[in-house]
Amino acid sequence: MLCGCVTLAAVAIQAVEERLLGHPYIEAIVIAILLGTAIRTLWEPGPRWRAGIAFSAKQLLEIAVALLGASLTFAAISASGFALVGSVAALVVLSLAVTFGISRSLGLPVRLSILVACGNSICGNSAIAAVAPVIGASRDDVASSISFTAVLGVIVVLGLPLLIPLLQLTETQYGILAGMTVYAVPQVLAATVPAGVVSTQIGTLVKLIRVMMLGPLVACIAVFGRSLRADPAPGGSWRTKFFQTVPWFIVAFFVMATLRSLSLLPDAAIFPIRKTANVLTIMSMAALGLGVDLRVIGRVGGRVTAAVTLSLLFLIVISLGLVRVVAPA
Repeated sequence: MLCGCVTLAAVAIQAVEERLLGHPYIEAIVIAILLGTAIRTLWEPGPRWRAGIAFSAKQLLEIAVALLGASLTFAAISASGFALVGSVAALVVLSLAVTFGISRSLGLPVRLSILVACGNSICGNSAIAAVAPVIGASRDDVASSISFTAVLGVIVVLGLPLLIPLLQLTETQYGILAGMTVYAVPQVLAATVPAGVVSTQIGTLVKLIRVMMLGPLVACIAVFGRSLRADPAPGGSWRTKFFQTVPWFIVAFFVMATLRSLSLLPDAAIFPIRKTANVLTIMSMAALGLGVDLRVIGRVGGRVTAAVTLSLLFLIVISLGLVRVVAPA
């Protein structure tokens, strides 16, 4: 009930943003964390509330990640063209490595560095939320990485169009740049609509290619980063060992994507599934906010901001290189 009330408030605030500004510059997922953190600062939930908060933070988030698979199709990947898909995928991998290296060099813990790298390189809040349960990230790590990434994401949306006249970018070039650097799909629309229809279409396509890498990335982290999780002791059947290595919701993610690609999910079901996944994600972020220790965020805030800023600048530079190669003026 508590997480649901915070979710309703966050969604209502986002709706007001959309009504007044046309686009949600601060999404409900971020607002939910901030509201949850504010409540936790003023009042510490007692034992009666903790079970529901824990359930919302873990199980609801896992269900939301599984449902996200219904938004992807393998046909969309192939239709994008091998050159563009390959280039975007290569830059995402490079950005992951560089961002992780920057974060570690600034003294951030391994789990927090992974969250910052995934959020910066793929799709911001959604990537952080999806990766967090796989690596056993704490609530404070998730809240701090999402909060500081969200602030910078708004700055990028507002400032990126200034590069159009400064660098003499065409609509296609700017669309690729926006798709590679802006964190969330709605933010891509906010950043590209002023530049024209072509920029919006290209930007959305490139952004979706980045989003499609979320499933494979989480699966790889689950397999190769198992030591980051507090897993049960080894042993048992092959099925038990498999799900200890690859969480059930990642398997469900690919099952949903396969069903969508084979047209076994009716089109009428896609929108309700997306909305359900979105609401569950917001509820889980509200739960995370309700467990946040502001003192921990304060200790790492400057370093997280530096890591996100430096990695974003790197992403912009390599994206401009991609623009010049894929879409020369």
